[in-house]
Amino acid sequence: MSESTTREERFAHGLEVLKRVDGEAGRRVVDSLADVNPELGHQIVAWAFGEIYDRPGLAPRDRQLVTLGMLTALGGCEAQLDVHVNAALNVGLTPEQITEALTHSAVYCGIPKALNATFAAKKVFAERGLLPLGQRPADTAPATSV
Repeated sequence: MSESTTREERFAHGLEVLKRVDGEAGRRVVDSLADVNPELGHQIVAWAFGEIYDRPGLAPRDRQLVTLGMLTALGGCEAQLDVHVNAALNVGLTPEQITEALTHSAVYCGIPKALNATFAAKKVFAERGLLPLGQRPADTAPATSV
């Protein structure tokens, strides 16, 4: 976006990106701010999605992996994790890739934060009919007899 782009144009562009990434979940978050902090809603759409999420340096799926990791690290962000787990699915990550990222986060963020993030993901997976997730191949390999 150029400096001559109007506030309304930045919002419209951000709304397109928000719909593409977060679907309806992101719009519900913005709409929920209308009666308390509409400017924050505007900035989420125009700046966070219209400018940052639309930058060319990372693919949308990679941005969602980063976002999931940071929200997990912060802790207490389960409502935002709901939105971004949905977004991760929307941009092509599989439930298994999401849970792998959350498992990996336990090393750097701690097990309690990884658990909270995993339970947020579980809620989204259940809402989308994605549970139960398959077992890892090593867990399903036939037992060998000795």
